Amino acid sequence: MAATTHPVTNQPPPLVGYDVFAADAALAEGVGRHVPPALLEEVRGELGELGRAAGSAHAQRWGALANEQPPVLRTHDRYGHRVDEVEFHPAWHRLLGHAVSAGLTDAWSRPAGHVRRTAGFLVWTQAEAGHGCPLSMTHAAVPALRADPALAAEWEPLLTSRVYEPGLRPVAEKPGALAGMAMTEKQGGSDVRATTTVAESLSSDGEYVLTGHKWFCSAPMSDAFLVLARTSGDEGELSCFLLPRVLPDGSRNSFRIQRLKDKLGNRSNASAEVEFDGTTWARRVGEEGRGVATIIEMVAATRLDCVTGSAAVMRQAVAQALHHTAYRQAFGRPLADQPLMRNVLADLALESEAATALALRLAAAYDADTEQERAFLRMAVPAAKYWVTKRCTPVAAEALECLGGNGYVEESGMPRLLRESPLNSVWEGSGNIQALDVLRALRREPAALHAFLTEIGTARGADHRLDAAIKEMLTELADLEGIEARARRLAERMALVLQGSLLVRYAPPEVADAFCASRLGTDHGASFGTLPPTLGLRAIVERARPVVDG
Repeated sequence: MAATTHPVTNQPPPLVGYDVFAADAALAEGVGRHVPPALLEEVRGELGELGRAAGSAHAQRWGALANEQPPVLRTHDRYGHRVDEVEFHPAWHRLLGHAVSAGLTDAWSRPAGHVRRTAGFLVWTQAEAGHGCPLSMTHAAVPALRADPALAAEWEPLLTSRVYEPGLRPVAEKPGALAGMAMTEKQGGSDVRATTTVAESLSSDGEYVLTGHKWFCSAPMSDAFLVLARTSGDEGELSCFLLPRVLPDGSRNSFRIQRLKDKLGNRSNASAEVEFDGTTWARRVGEEGRGVATIIEMVAATRLDCVTGSAAVMRQAVAQALHHTAYRQAFGRPLADQPLMRNVLADLALESEAATALALRLAAAYDADTEQERAFLRMAVPAAKYWVTKRCTPVAAEALECLGGNGYVEESGMPRLLRESPLNSVWEGSGNIQALDVLRALRREPAALHAFLTEIGTARGADHRLDAAIKEMLTELADLEGIEARARRLAERMALVLQGSLLVRYAPPEVADAFCASRLGTDHGASFGTLPPTLGLRAIVERARPVVDG
């Protein structure tokens, strides 16, 4: 007879088999707010389909496998020929294929394209975050390539395709393609003007060969990369180049992958060091010497994805904490009904909802594409990127703690979320870069500040704490003495005021009240779970809790 032991009790069921989109009230309401009514049914349908896939058992299994068995570098084949290929687990390709087929690389050609893509990116990233890197760069390469109409005509249909086909072949033979980016160098970090990669012009107009080393190249199995290089030695100006992995004649471009980075998280995604050996062929994008101006369009779009990706990690961490505590019993009742745990959960839910509302507002500004909205994005994107990505790690850590020891084991999925949580704060310019970019916009682009103030001004008078925070922010802006040392403080305050204005206008009263009291007022401690107990915490928790049908 098989040995038996006591039955397992007081363990929550897995959070699986649910619609990630429909279960997120803040996200669903935001989509309804920003998508034109004529498109809303269609958009909700596609996001619901993606949400059910993201919440399915097989997608969750793909995410686990892609991280348990990370990519492997193959520099040579069995005969000694240089191949420079990276092998991924089949689960990676399934995740990426589903994302591409759902349109997560195509925002530029559809009505409400950025809102529907941002919402989809937030949904699908909750299944697995690492493969969001090639999705983001492929999406963001489009506006940079439009600096060269001929290149855009060739590549844009491939980059926005709904077909994912892995493997290195000439892109003319592929139904779809992915793009990457390689800007950071050993000596440069975020200071791209320290770039030493050199581009030498060939006889054909716009064709060059590159020599140099890139310290970070994400998703090295992409079909092409945007890179920066100097066009005439050390004194040359930076230009932007499109570097394909396979040349039009079918031969491999010289793209030497030296090693893959052993990263804290994001382990499903390959990040590499690559070398260009003087025969590496590339085509110039845009005008010579205008490389930073050309590629900045790509950087701005990927920064929005950093905000969205962090919002997704936060949402999934909070969803897991809410689900666990709804079922886990302690002291005779569910953990979520304990006053102190309810305070923690409500506090986490506030952070998640504010991040989601801000990501969707930025996406809607991209869709509007007016002069006013472009000016708004110039200041709002770096402020949001600074603050939302900074909040991701403490949210993930606190949510993990809600599961106790169960959250500290790999099977829960929480350690993977925690390892992923700092990534977007580092990628595409770390915190100081974003804060200084806010200052740059303040000093050089008066229209950006005017657009930002116009946006938050629409909520004036709705909450006295928001009004006071706006007044304090204006005082801060009026004092430029030593402002660089205060740049982080300013970026944080601007992001919080913007989030507060969005929640006051659009969120339920209990959410807006709690956010303004704790984030803009003084009634909050230094850690989560210190909200004023008189607020409507139960309603906040119930609004955020994912419900599994059946």
